[in-house]
Amino acid sequence: MYPHRNLISKSEKVLEAIKLLKSFGGRTSVTKFAKRFFNFSNLTPASAILLVESLSRQDPRIVIKDGFVELISLEKKNVKLSEAIFVVFDLEATEAKFPPGRIMEIGAYKIENGKLTDEFKTLVNPETPIAPFVTGLTGISQEMVEKSPKFSDIVLDLLKFIDDAILVAHNARFDFRLLNYEIGLVYKEYELANQHLCTDRLSRKLLQLENYRLQTIANYYSIKIENPHRASDDALATAMIFMNLLKELENLGIEDFESAKKLKIKQASKNSKNLV
Repeated sequence: MYPHRNLISKSEKVLEAIKLLKSFGGRTSVTKFAKRFFNFSNLTPASAILLVESLSRQDPRIVIKDGFVELISLEKKNVKLSEAIFVVFDLEATEAKFPPGRIMEIGAYKIENGKLTDEFKTLVNPETPIAPFVTGLTGISQEMVEKSPKFSDIVLDLLKFIDDAILVAHNARFDFRLLNYEIGLVYKEYELANQHLCTDRLSRKLLQLENYRLQTIANYYSIKIENPHRASDDALATAMIFMNLLKELENLGIEDFESAKKLKIKQASKNSKNLV
């Protein structure tokens, strides 16, 4: 069984199965699919189900129901921003690049109905030395993380916290890739299915600032970052920035995830600076 419902498989076998399902229009009989995929000419329906179940147990996108196998999408294309659940997160790593860099701190905040509703924060034993310049920047020392849980110890709790929320981060591409890298070390050939938004990119499209560093955007919205370069404090600031950006989007008439993701026009904010 796949580790959690928000993880999808990157295995060659599963990707081939998904490709074949797409060629069938996303749905076909279990027997027809099994005969083609496993290259068996003679299969009983029961045998076909057993074979296809070996695939569906590996990936939540492959579903068997009433004698049919179906490819389902986990994407939330038309979800309204006002109804979506977001998890805003930040990671601190032992080095600027990974590998060899590993996660040494996680901070995450859940946003529901425009409010902060839950948090997840922990130091992480990275099982590797922390670069001296990183310790100087973050204040996180080797001694601080040695007795902390390893990523493998907390990954399932983190996945449950995230669940099917839309992930948000500042420079989301880096954080998303780093998180998937760590997940892949624990659950081989798996990665997050969650969609994501980036506060850096949204800010560039919605605001006119001298730069788009987290601290600069926080200053614009009069948000104080208590301990910069610590995952929990940066994640909290990012969450508050994101709630302001949601209101900027609302004022522009942008109400759903897809429209926010595809927004291309940079426009000065017409909102006040203290929305949260």
